[in-house]
Amino acid sequence: MDFKKQAAQAAASLVKDNSIIGLGAGSTMAHMVYFLKEMGDNGLSIKLLTSSFSTRQLLLQNGFALLNTADVAAIDIYFDGCDQFDINLNALKSGGGIHTQEKLLATMAKEFVLVGDETKYSEQLETKFPLAIEVLPQAVSFIPHRVQQIFPGTKTVMRLGDKKDDAVITENGNYLFDIWFTKWPPLAGLNSLLKNITGIVETSLFYGIATKAIIAGEGGVRTIYPGKVSLR
Repeated sequence: MDFKKQAAQAAASLVKDNSIIGLGAGSTMAHMVYFLKEMGDNGLSIKLLTSSFSTRQLLLQNGFALLNTADVAAIDIYFDGCDQFDINLNALKSGGGIHTQEKLLATMAKEFVLVGDETKYSEQLETKFPLAIEVLPQAVSFIPHRVQQIFPGTKTVMRLGDKKDDAVITENGNYLFDIWFTKWPPLAGLNSLLKNITGIVETSLFYGIATKAIIAGEGGVRTIYPGKVSLR
């Protein structure tokens, strides 16, 4: 059983006619593209935009016309995966390195729905995933120094590309750093604390944004609301 596909199908059932839908990145979102295509072939009318280059290409290949994010002030639902989320739906979206664009769409949405297999869920966030920050080029020396002052014992590492020995550059022309905590500080003020450091554009912690999560596993599909797990 492909649990990501199962979760994507359940998530797609939330989409209503004549709505504006946002999609993130990853294999679960790829499944959603195909389900939305099938629904469109059966008469569903929706408008789409995405934070992801790969999802954008897949949408175009399937005949979808896409909106430009800069032309949209609000969307109905934003769907995305994550590295991990906790019982309050606080999510880490560090892996893809496009968290600034993803968080913009998530914040624009009336509903932000996390979608994936059950391995994405943990009652508390674990330190096996870093917190990614997008950093202005002029601040690449200052930021690790300042983060170390605020959070002694952490490691702040510039992200390098897999294909070549060079730094990862975001679509905004900035750099990515991964902050490795040995223990998570209180999440409530973490974004504000980091973003108050001049030079940090955005973090990959999605705190208090998601409205629900849809996950699938051996026990079937579950819908999780902040602070509550229930059978769907």
